[in-house]
Amino acid sequence: MSELLHFAEHRLQEVTLAIMAVTYTLRICWLLRFRAGRDRQAPTAFTAHAHAKGALYSWAIIAMPWEMESAQRHFWLYVQFVVFHFGVTAAIVMSFLIPYAPGALAPRPVVLVLQALMGGACLVGCYRFYRRVSDKVMRKISTPDDYFSLALLTVWFFIALLAAPNRPERGEGALLAFFFLTAFFLLYVPFSKISHYLYYPFTRYYLGKTMGHRGVYPFRRGRRAEPGRAGA
Repeated sequence: MSELLHFAEHRLQEVTLAIMAVTYTLRICWLLRFRAGRDRQAPTAFTAHAHAKGALYSWAIIAMPWEMESAQRHFWLYVQFVVFHFGVTAAIVMSFLIPYAPGALAPRPVVLVLQALMGGACLVGCYRFYRRVSDKVMRKISTPDDYFSLALLTVWFFIALLAAPNRPERGEGALLAFFFLTAFFLLYVPFSKISHYLYYPFTRYYLGKTMGHRGVYPFRRGRRAEPGRAGA
């Protein structure tokens, strides 16, 4: 392993991770300065701990497509979402395995699974970019950051797929490109729209707490609404 690759895998990643952690810590501290408004209406839930149940349901609904109307109506888009984010997870995991646990990538099946996830995410990224460019509605709501982030993520998946075997003796090009691009993401993501995941726990908690208070979350299916009850 060359000194440049060792630097890219270790010191560069550690420094950029530290910068990212500090940035996110500051942003979360800023978010916590704002308290959620109290519910103005009387509680209409008829279960104990409705606020907590609503918040838990709101956090978990992303993994329950049968509970989301958007996923039911556009299931293919939900499948894309899942594949894309599994690819992100696989690439992030790989960025830690290569420098700190390279033995985990020794079994060929592990490498193939990671490559399948990242390859699928790359294909989804290509389709999403095409859809964003070709659909007039998507074009109108897209910003330069949307195009840049999506294109860069798609390229990152492809490079990660090539770097997954972790064979520097056969050439360090893919590994260097993967780790330098990963370091760039660690610096760029906190200031881009990709950082939406930082707000997910907060927004879903506030929404779930309110909907639980009103008796809307969790959804009650197969039960007829009664007059005077929530959802009537």
